[in-house]
Amino acid sequence: MKTLFLSTLTFLFTIGMYSQNKNVKSEEKIVKTTIKDSKGEKTIVKKEEVKEVQKIEFENPNSPKTNKDMKPTPVNVTTTKQVIVDGQTKYIDVDHSAYYNLDGVKYEIKADKSGYLILNNDKKKASGVLRKTSNNSYIFRNKNKVSVGYFDESGNLVLETYDPKTDSMIMEKYMVENK
Repeated sequence: MKTLFLSTLTFLFTIGMYSQNKNVKSEEKIVKTTIKDSKGEKTIVKKEEVKEVQKIEFENPNSPKTNKDMKPTPVNVTTTKQVIVDGQTKYIDVDHSAYYNLDGVKYEIKADKSGYLILNNDKKKASGVLRKTSNNSYIFRNKNKVSVGYFDESGNLVLETYDPKTDSMIMEKYMVENK
């Protein structure tokens, strides 16, 4: 009897540990491309994983009802891209490569091996570089300034630069162009 009671208690405790308080949906897509040219054969493997996580919360958690209504909560979507070219792996969280406009001047933001390059109209020389930090923002650097940048919900690049003369932050917004 004692063994049965302890076994039942252990089983119930184990079930309680595996309960979830969030909905998780994960989707993975793999595309493999082989390119043949004069230099030989090159294989490119692109792997994209989209993960959606939503916390489960009840509208009235203290109600005595058994079946409770769920409260709508935001869904956090994370997209991770992995590109393997001839054995070298590169991870891209979200590719922000596109054309942007700042004060009537068109710029191209292009992914490189350690972040992004910002190219001006002539595309021969980079007008700045973006390097990713650990807290999902970017350090922008060119020959004149160093700024902190991030991509907003609309995909626009926002750069914030400290101005020591006025002791304030100057904000520049590169607007993404839709083709």
